[in-house]
Amino acid sequence: MKHLNKLFAAAMLCAGITANAQDADHPWAVTIGANAVNTRVSSASGFSNKMGSYFKTSEWNILPSVSYLNVARYLGDGFSIGVVGSVNKIDKFVGTEGERYPVSNPGDLAYYGADAEVKYSFKELLKTKVVDPFLLVGGGYTFMGKASQGTVNGGVGLNFWFTENVALTVQSTYKHSFSESRIPELGVASHMQHFAGIRFQFGGKDTDGDGILDKYDECPDVAGLKEFNGCPDTDGDGIPDHKDECPDVAGLPEFNGCPDTDGDGIPDHKDECPEVAGLPQFNGCPDTDGDGIPDHLDECPEVAGPKENKGCPWPDRDGDGVPDHLDKCPDVAGPASNHGCPEIKEEQVKKLNDYGKTVLFHTGKYTFQDSSYAVLDNMVKIMKEYPTAKFHIAGHTDATGSDKINLPLSDNRANAVKVYLIEKGIDASRLTSQGYGSAEPIASNKTVKGKELNRRVEIRLVK
Repeated sequence: MKHLNKLFAAAMLCAGITANAQDADHPWAVTIGANAVNTRVSSASGFSNKMGSYFKTSEWNILPSVSYLNVARYLGDGFSIGVVGSVNKIDKFVGTEGERYPVSNPGDLAYYGADAEVKYSFKELLKTKVVDPFLLVGGGYTFMGKASQGTVNGGVGLNFWFTENVALTVQSTYKHSFSESRIPELGVASHMQHFAGIRFQFGGKDTDGDGILDKYDECPDVAGLKEFNGCPDTDGDGIPDHKDECPDVAGLPEFNGCPDTDGDGIPDHKDECPEVAGLPQFNGCPDTDGDGIPDHLDECPEVAGPKENKGCPWPDRDGDGVPDHLDKCPDVAGPASNHGCPEIKEEQVKKLNDYGKTVLFHTGKYTFQDSSYAVLDNMVKIMKEYPTAKFHIAGHTDATGSDKINLPLSDNRANAVKVYLIEKGIDASRLTSQGYGSAEPIASNKTVKGKELNRRVEIRLVK
């Protein structure tokens, strides 16, 4: 019995946490241990005597060493088939002499057993993980001293699985001899053989060595964790690598394992500004001034401005509300309706006309008298103050002479004023000119004063 205790202690040292019986995942099993042979059971009469002799270990024949080997292969549905080889020494034998069948030493008979067995495990039926009871039937051949005999076997046993691959096995097998001779060396008596050993199961393929068989391993070539069916979780975020878009950086389930450092709801690998909270429409970048241009592209991130000016407001030097690039008069305030330029007033138009009346030409010509240049320069000054205003220059004559002479003369004089104004910096697109001859008098041509008033240049504002 002391040898059984040693075997049990060894099994406990090998024990782990989880357990599983031999099955299709671990089709092969090898058991090594010690065996004991009891010849009393078969000779006792009555159930109580047989049971009493069953537990009478003082009559067991035990070798103080490893004395049996069992190799088994799983068949399916709880059934397995195996072969057993055992050795022992019979120094306690129960014969047939006397009513109490005394124990004697038949001469240290050598014992050899070679058996085949079919086992049925109740593990799946009972839905247990550690305790694995089983039944067996089989047959074999037993050598006891010089005698040998075939036997029919039946038995029961129990596996205690300490890890997925290691169990403590105890088993009792009754071997019924066909000779039933109780005379040593002449025959082999029916007897009970007990086994206790350590059982190792193996055979399932585990390519990556992570303890999860390939048939159950979703990542059979990479060592992983049981909770992820054999797949690794490199960053330890609870999301296996094959489902993790960022397997090397711990992240959140809602972002498929990717982090969101700035907490803006946009994972870092899709966030152009991962350390500053931003907006989805700008790929996670902020727009501080709300001008529709994200800060990293905005040259004026804290002041709203148009995209065309890189997020900065357009300059407005004259402060008239019309930006300089649209302001035709960027240094002079004016309404937007006049492109940022001041609008010319009627008194300024009147002043231009007053100047036009004092422009003098040489008689019958369209060249200016010297006194007219100062007047023309004053007209230039006024026109430059209103750079968007357009003017029409009308030339007029008195009724002296024919229209054949007066009409071209008035046209040339109006054009002469236009040319002078252009030469002084007035844009040509702002000016038009035409002569009207004596067709539009403003005074009587019968008096000297009237004729003087009719010889004039008028400046009209073009709207």
